[in-house]
Amino acid sequence: MTEPPPNPFPDLSRFFAPRRVALVGATEDLAKFGGRCLKQMLDFGFAGDVFPVNPNRPQVFGRPCFPALSALPALPDHVGIVLPAKACIEAVAECGRLGVPFATVFSAGFGESGTEAGAALQAELVATARRGGVRLMGPNCNGTVNFVDGFAMTSTGTINGPRRPAGDIGVVGQSGGAAQVNVMWRAQQLGLGISYQSSSGNDADLDIMDYAAFMLESPRTRVVLMLAETVRDGAKLRALAARSAALRKPVAIIKFGRTEAGARAASSHTGAVTGADAVFDAAARQLGLIRVTDTTELYEAAMLLRQPVLPAGNRAAAMAISGGNLVLLTDLAAALGMTFPPFGAETQARLRRLTPGFMAVNNPMDLSAGAIGTKDVFGEAARAVLADPAVDIVVPVVTLGAAEDIRAVAAMAAGAPKPVPILWTGACLDDPALTPQVLVAEGRAVFRDSQPCALALSRAIRWSDFLRRREGAAPPCRPAGVEPERARALLGDGPRTLSERDSRAVLACYGLHGPAEAVAADAADAAARAAAFPGAVALKVLSADIPHKTEAGVVRLGLRGAEVGRAAEEILANAARSAPGARIDGILVQEMVTGGQEMLLGMSRDATFGPVLTLGFGGVQVEVLRDVTFRLPPVTAEEADAMLSDLRLAPLLAGLRGAPAADRAALADAVARFSWLAADLGDLLAEVDVNPLAVLPAGQGVRVLDALVVTA
Repeated sequence: MTEPPPNPFPDLSRFFAPRRVALVGATEDLAKFGGRCLKQMLDFGFAGDVFPVNPNRPQVFGRPCFPALSALPALPDHVGIVLPAKACIEAVAECGRLGVPFATVFSAGFGESGTEAGAALQAELVATARRGGVRLMGPNCNGTVNFVDGFAMTSTGTINGPRRPAGDIGVVGQSGGAAQVNVMWRAQQLGLGISYQSSSGNDADLDIMDYAAFMLESPRTRVVLMLAETVRDGAKLRALAARSAALRKPVAIIKFGRTEAGARAASSHTGAVTGADAVFDAAARQLGLIRVTDTTELYEAAMLLRQPVLPAGNRAAAMAISGGNLVLLTDLAAALGMTFPPFGAETQARLRRLTPGFMAVNNPMDLSAGAIGTKDVFGEAARAVLADPAVDIVVPVVTLGAAEDIRAVAAMAAGAPKPVPILWTGACLDDPALTPQVLVAEGRAVFRDSQPCALALSRAIRWSDFLRRREGAAPPCRPAGVEPERARALLGDGPRTLSERDSRAVLACYGLHGPAEAVAADAADAAARAAAFPGAVALKVLSADIPHKTEAGVVRLGLRGAEVGRAAEEILANAARSAPGARIDGILVQEMVTGGQEMLLGMSRDATFGPVLTLGFGGVQVEVLRDVTFRLPPVTAEEADAMLSDLRLAPLLAGLRGAPAADRAALADAVARFSWLAADLGDLLAEVDVNPLAVLPAGQGVRVLDALVVTA
């Protein structure tokens, strides 16, 4: 097992749990943000010192009100600021002069406005904070709730009334409404408890990953739920994911902007640019982040992810006294990758002894007839199934029942050595006070419908599988013999497009080679050089100014003898016609490679993560096939092989209808080597395109047939 990475995030202990706090812009007027924020703080039961600051009021809610931060009797750990945007800058400057470590700027009118003036104000606000050593939440935010220590600096009505008990789920988001209402409040309505919550707005300084990291490190948090309108710093997200995995505390995330319209909305709401969604999706899987699509899925997943036992695999068992619910659950779970294996012989014998002659011993198991009039047959059957080594998860399905029976199922789930999510679709017949919310508050995972149950199970299985693979895997290691410094020298300085030959020279520094080749000056020279090859050749115009050679008509394949000279004249003429100003460096004469599977291997730059690998089925139809997958570099050969399994056309590599199997091991090695090129040289590269990469039959390796490198 690898050593856990160090924690690179700031210590936010005094941000979330200050000893003393001030609110600049405090008022008793509850129609104003400063009034609601102060009232919520006081009603929430904060035990530390609270200093209202407003030069126009001697008192606020019966407390002394101070004219300025400099007039306070003690230095606050955390200052809230509710002022016009321009005035916030001076307030933050005063925090810096006094040595205040943290400030929350609630006010709007900054980068989220989409104006140059707003962006300039936000830049000035951040610069002022940094000069003074102040860390900022916001601006344009709705603040923080700490159920563990009883501190709230927010205006949200979701915390009205008696303070709810602290739980073990952290919630972070840039949005106030979505994070505080759709997730925090709705989760509490379900019976879950929250440890910490933050709604951080523009994330101009501290961001959602900083708050999430604090929650992960807290012993009071088991799961973090994140709503991200934008993620600007991919390296920071990778660091957060590494801490999540090291601590074995999952992060479930909604990343807004899946569609083009959604991306525009996210951008206009936060003033941010959203990275490509397919890349984010692949990166989340690679990093162990659990991506969901809606807010309900966040807290429904958390119900199962917070349990002390994770699934050891995807083998499920289900039992019910309602056959219809079993069929629905089984269909939905199977579609998400779960299996329902037959019970072992010992389990079948135990189940038959429970209700002889009444039920078929199948998985899933309908107990309808056998359970009627028999005490605790449901719980006994569940315990028998739990002991079966072929079962990783047990799902009891409850409809309507007596409190004694429902309590027996819950007790069995509480002490089980395997996950036991309860699907309870009905109610308790003899005790209306016994509800799913009660069982959830007691620590059980209770679902009202089959689809949320199946989805939560699939996510818990994915998280558990990620942890197992991570513990057994060696980290990526740079292959022997690579030459990053030579590759850097070949790339040169400044942005430019390399010719195919120069591009393949860079790839060769990482052990990725093409066919034998020569460069000819003209058609006659091409014919002469082709004669030196034992078989057919390919001809290409060599020009960095013609990156898409097929479309320009400057490629000819499978040429022999007199065909070579004629083809060379044709492609030179096509080059002059399609790209009149292009610089022509000659004609590339290449050994013809046949019989391989054409793949695409590429690197591009993502707005969030920087260099990103692309692997897919290639050739001239790559845009039509669009069968690609993504990873963040570097990757191991084992991870590269797993990438291949993501592709729809992956069975082609095994050979179909008598075709030889492709050299999958050599392809995985090539992907791993290419990933190190992206990792080592990513700061110098805008794009790398290897298309096609010919994967020859097993044992014969791969060949780079065409390549394009564009420097940054």
